[in-house]
Amino acid sequence: MHEVVKQWSDRKKKIQEPLFRSYVFVRLEEYEKEQTPVLETPGAVRFLWWQKKPGIVREEEIEGIREFLNHYKGATISVTIKEGQAVTVEEGPLKEQSGKILKIKGNKAVLQLGSLGWNVVAELPVQALKPR
Repeated sequence: MHEVVKQWSDRKKKIQEPLFRSYVFVRLEEYEKEQTPVLETPGAVRFLWWQKKPGIVREEEIEGIREFLNHYKGATISVTIKEGQAVTVEEGPLKEQSGKILKIKGNKAVLQLGSLGWNVVAELPVQALKPR
């Protein structure tokens, strides 16, 4: 969690919000055995995958992020891909397709796919893309 200032029409207020929106970190001892109950949780969609394996965030990395946020109160996270950049889709039905980022809207990217000589535009989560 981190503190942000939200502006309403009549006031500003400091609130706590998740640093990684739409993410929930879970601790699993055995992924194969414990994944199903996690995915049965209302609102859960999928696990984050990295290099064809479930994404793992070590405890010391989480603690490092906490310490960083305590030290740098105004810290935010940002996407490292940019408009115009060539990327490869890492998950979903377009997996392993290559394309070019046309636009980034929040945590979604509009991707131009040029295979087959066609331009297919797909809106994908930026987390599903890998720079080429």
